[in-house]
Amino acid sequence: MAHLPASAALERFRVIDLTQVRAGPTACRQLADWGADVIQVQMPDHMRGDDTLGGQDGSDYQYTHRNKRSVTLNLKEPEGISALKRLIATADVVVENFRPDVKFRLGIDYESLSKDHSR
Repeated sequence: MAHLPASAALERFRVIDLTQVRAGPTACRQLADWGADVIQVQMPDHMRGDDTLGGQDGSDYQYTHRNKRSVTLNLKEPEGISALKRLIATADVVVENFRPDVKFRLGIDYESLSKDHSR
């Protein structure tokens, strides 16, 4: 097998990043650094937490979210959840760090997703 550079090792995978704060976004950034197509799902600006680290212009945000594409979806609205599920249908991996009740409310818990998506 030919040697692949780290930046191409995961290039055939699409990852949906539903993570927040530090650990989840950092893990997904590493997947993106290894070549995965990572799509970060963000809430609309007015629904996010505080901007103490400089918001999207801050170096912390830029470092944690490099090499990712992003989409803004309001997951409090049926249209946003529907769009998320269509996006998930195109993915190989979903990474999230929601509370368990949120996963079930959105219908993105493992059992629900594995029924609908055989990958």
